[in-house]
Amino acid sequence: MSDKKGVIYILTNPSFPDYVKIGYADDIDKRLKQLNRSECIPFAFRVYATYEVNSRLSDLKLHTIIDKLNPELRSIDDFNGQKRIREFYAMKPEEAYAILEAMAEIHDCKENLKLVVPSDVEALEEQLAQEIDTESHEKAENFSFIKCQISVGEEIEYYDDPSIKCKVVGDRKVEYKGKEMSLTAAAKLISGKKYSIAGPRFFKYKGEWLNDIRARIGF
Repeated sequence: MSDKKGVIYILTNPSFPDYVKIGYADDIDKRLKQLNRSECIPFAFRVYATYEVNSRLSDLKLHTIIDKLNPELRSIDDFNGQKRIREFYAMKPEEAYAILEAMAEIHDCKENLKLVVPSDVEALEEQLAQEIDTESHEKAENFSFIKCQISVGEEIEYYDDPSIKCKVVGDRKVEYKGKEMSLTAAAKLISGKKYSIAGPRFFKYKGEWLNDIRARIGF
């Protein structure tokens, strides 16, 4: 067995905000390149923390600890009749780091533990992923003008330019430049955004965000 020191790593990915990946690598940069070759995930994996160790398979000890603490955290599924047990855990990176930190303290090797500061690009991608996730949840909750006590004939204004207005013509419909459309369609047309968005995030009624009105009324 090689004496080369590797690391136990904690990886995060904005594509899977509810999971962390915990494993071992002789070369963390090489491992990242392997994981990020796939075009099937929107965002890249990034290193959240590393813990330098002297032997391979040290991560299995950490896996065992987590599995004993809560066996339901591990990502396990069945594919084509075969059970897949993977290195993904349903936990926050801070929680995974706390366990790794405890291991380092027990072995008196806390100097081997490194928390990695995200780059500007990684921070931006994280923010974008959160915005997309928020919009997806908001889109799933159909906005209702009636429930928000906004009557047909009232006007709502675009957040970035109050002079741009849409007239409410139905429970979920507005009129913009003489055409009837959904809030989302109006928001995309005015903003010029191409990706899927949540319309209520782009409009205000009498100076109050539509989503704030929805939250205040409670639906």
